[in-house]
Amino acid sequence: MLPNPTLDQLQVFLTVAETGSFSAASRALNRAQSVVSYTIANLEAQLEVPLFERSGARQPKLTEAGKAMLEDARRILGDLQVMRARVKSLREGLEAEVSVAISVMVPSRALVDVLREFREMFPSVSLSLNVGELGMVMDLVLSGKATIGIGGAVVKQDDSIVTERIGHSFMLPVAAHNHPLAGIGRPLTLGDVREEVQLVVTDASGRTKGRDFNVLSYKTWRVSDIATKHQLIKAGLGWGGLPASVIHDDLTSGRLVHLDLDAYEQGEYPIYSVRQLANPPGPAATWMIDAFRTRLSACPSQADFHAQIAELQDAGTALAAE
Repeated sequence: MLPNPTLDQLQVFLTVAETGSFSAASRALNRAQSVVSYTIANLEAQLEVPLFERSGARQPKLTEAGKAMLEDARRILGDLQVMRARVKSLREGLEAEVSVAISVMVPSRALVDVLREFREMFPSVSLSLNVGELGMVMDLVLSGKATIGIGGAVVKQDDSIVTERIGHSFMLPVAAHNHPLAGIGRPLTLGDVREEVQLVVTDASGRTKGRDFNVLSYKTWRVSDIATKHQLIKAGLGWGGLPASVIHDDLTSGRLVHLDLDAYEQGEYPIYSVRQLANPPGPAATWMIDAFRTRLSACPSQADFHAQIAELQDAGTALAAE
C-alpha cells in the first residue's frame, strides 16, 4: 500500500503554491529551502505525479495535477482547522452541538436573526433544529432530544423542567377575505361562527389531550400543523386562530381578515425557555436563550400590532388610489 501524504507535506505544498516560490515558502515556514524542496519531492514521489513545472522557469508553476491537488490540500487542511477549533471549544467547555426545539409561535424573523448570529458567534458548534406544535416542544426537552426549548404550552408543571418566560406572542382569529364571516361587517357572535367550519391543530404530543383551546364551532377540521391550517384558511375552507407573526403579511395585503369575535380569547400567549434541571445549558445554548429573550421581549403588543397593520393597510390603499 502506498504511503499517504502527511499533513505537513500538504501544508508545505500549499505554502509553496500560495507564496509562488520555494524560497518564499521557506521564509514563511521558517525552514531551510532545501527542506521545503525535499518535502515537495517526497510528496510528488508518493503521489507519482509532478506538482510543479521547474524547467525553464524562474518560479515554480503548478502542473495540471498540481492544480487539482491544490484544491484537495486546501479542503483537507481546512477540515483540520475545523477539527482543531472544535477541540479547543470542547476544552473550554463549549458544546459540540446544541439541539433546540422551537414552537411555531416564535416569530420566524426572530428565529432567523438568532440563528444567523449564532452561526457567527459559534462556528464550531453544530445545530439540530426541531419545530414543534403545542406540547411537542416540552416532549422533545423531556426526552432529551432537545437541549433547550423555546415555546409555550406549559400545560403541566414538571419538577424536572426549568421554565422561564422570555417573551410573548398571540393568536388572532382570521378568515379569508371572501369567507362568509369576513363579510358580515359587524362584531361577530357565537351564533355567527357555530355553524362555520373551524380549523384546529391537533396536539401530536398528547399533552393537551381532552382540552381544546378557543374551539367555538360545532364543525371542526383537525390538522396536524400550523402551516397546513394557514393554507386551508387562506383557501377559504374555514376560519381559525393563527399566530400573529405568521399572518402579518396576509393581513396587510388583505388576503386574510381579522375577525372581531369577543368569544375568542386573544390575550398574549407567553413564550418560555424550557430545559431539563439535570442538564443545564452550556455557553452556546445559554447565549441562544438570552438572544431569544432580547428579541421576543421587544415583540409588539396586540394593540401595537393592530396599529401597525392598520397603518400599512391605509398606506396600501392610498398607493392604489394614486
